[in-house]
Amino acid sequence: MLSETRPAKKGNFMPIQLCALILLGWLAMTSHASADNIRLYAAGSLKAAMTDVATAFEASTNGVHRVELIFGASGLLRERIEKGETAHVFASADTGHPKRLEAQGKVVAPAAVFARNQLCALVQEGLTVTSASLLDVMLDPRTRLGTSTPKADPSGDYAYALFAKADAVRAGAKAALEAKAQQLTGGPASEKAPDGKNLYGWVMASNKADVFLTYCTNAVLAKAEVPSLGIVEIPGTLNVGADYGLVVLTGGPPAAAELASFIRGSAGRTVLARYGFGAGD
Repeated sequence: MLSETRPAKKGNFMPIQLCALILLGWLAMTSHASADNIRLYAAGSLKAAMTDVATAFEASTNGVHRVELIFGASGLLRERIEKGETAHVFASADTGHPKRLEAQGKVVAPAAVFARNQLCALVQEGLTVTSASLLDVMLDPRTRLGTSTPKADPSGDYAYALFAKADAVRAGAKAALEAKAQQLTGGPASEKAPDGKNLYGWVMASNKADVFLTYCTNAVLAKAEVPSLGIVEIPGTLNVGADYGLVVLTGGPPAAAELASFIRGSAGRTVLARYGFGAGD
C-alpha cells in the first residue's frame, strides 16, 4: 500500500514563523536600546588626550556606545550646559565650573578630580629666559605677555593666581602683570586657530606674544608643532597646580556613568599620563 503524503497545514507553520519574527524584532529593539550616544563636553586642553580616551572606551564596548566630543573653554562649556545644551559628561580644567553645576542640581554626584596639570611658559625663539629669570622677563615692559581669558577658561584663572603669588616675591608684581597681560585665548571673542593647528602654537607662530602662560601639556603640543618655541618650567614659588574635575550630568544614558568610570580608571589614566597629565584622586 502506497503511503499517503498529506500537505502540511499552513496553520502548523505560522506560529513558528511568527515567533521567529517577534524574536528578531525584540533582539533588534534590545540592541538599539542598549546602544548609547554619549555627549562629552571637555576642556580644550584635553582635546588630544580625551579623543584617544573616547576611542579606547568605544573599543572596550565593541562599538556599542559612541562618544560625541565637544571641546572648548571650561567656563564657556558650563554656560552652554546651563542654557540647556545636552551634555552627559563634563570634564573641566578646574573643579569650580563642575561645582557650579552641582549647586544647580544638574549632576549625579559631586565632582571628582580625575587629572592634574601645571602651568608652563611658552617663549619665542631667541628670548633668553630661565625658570630663575622668568618673573623678571615677564615684568620687563618690552615683553608681550599672553594668557588665556579668566572666568571663561581656567587656564587664565591659574595665570592670574600666579600673578598673585608673584606679589610675595616682588611687591607690586601682581598689579604690573595684570595690567600688561593680553588675554589671547579662551574667551567668547578670542581668535580661533585654523583647523588642524594647535591653538597655542598658532598664537606664538603668529607672533602675538613673547611669553605665553598655559598648561604644560598644551606647551608640549605647541612645541611639537612649532619646534622653535621654548618651554620654561615655572619655579615652585610661582607655579599653580590645576585640578581637573569630572561630573556626570543628570538625565543622561546609563553609559555616561560607564564613560566617567573609564576615564577615571586605569585605561583612562594611562592615556592621560601619556599626554603629560598627572593622576587624579
